[in-house]
Amino acid sequence: MTACLPSYFTFQNLGPRDVIADFHGGRITSDARAFLLREVDTRFEFLDAFATCFTDHRDPNRIEHTLVALVKPRVFGLCLGYEDLNDHDRLRHDALLAVLIGVTDPLGHDRTRPADRGKPLAGKSTLNRLELTPVGADEDSRYHKIVAHIDRIADLLPDVFVRQHATLPRRIILDLDATDDPLHGRLLGPTRAVLSRVLRPLLLPPAEHLRRRLLAGRHPAAE
Repeated sequence: MTACLPSYFTFQNLGPRDVIADFHGGRITSDARAFLLREVDTRFEFLDAFATCFTDHRDPNRIEHTLVALVKPRVFGLCLGYEDLNDHDRLRHDALLAVLIGVTDPLGHDRTRPADRGKPLAGKSTLNRLELTPVGADEDSRYHKIVAHIDRIADLLPDVFVRQHATLPRRIILDLDATDDPLHGRLLGPTRAVLSRVLRPLLLPPAEHLRRRLLAGRHPAAE
């Protein structure tokens, strides 16, 4: 019996356009699995909420890439294994990544500057302003003007976790493996692990912080 395999796959539309993946060549990507990330983000709107944890002090009249259009490709890039900001000088050409974040011109044909046409997304220099801005920056800072509010991010992550439950869970079990990074030299934050000095990063917010979120009345089941 011959197996009937689909010759193409359809995904959520990009405005009025159909989004179709096929195997006929043309624009080829090895990151098609990222469409699953788009479906998850569309359902839970996590990255839109995450973007509200930043304050953008840039001049509104000179902004081409909105704050959300910076946050989404950076987070999606990390999820796909592109950890270095330099990777985005190549990813800024990626029509698939542009579709994921909802850019209506995924080929970048309508960019304002002729030198940017064909590049629908922001490159490393613009993303640098998002990622490397110090906490105390303001509108008078020369380059780094997008400030992350760590307290808002700390509040958001437990809230997102809790809201995925239809009813408040009676028990939450967190089973974590230690991730020991060996340290060399006089670096900050070392602890002793048998025969070496290591750094054990904080993997979760404090349990008390999560407990307060469960009891704060912010969960629909608790209201």
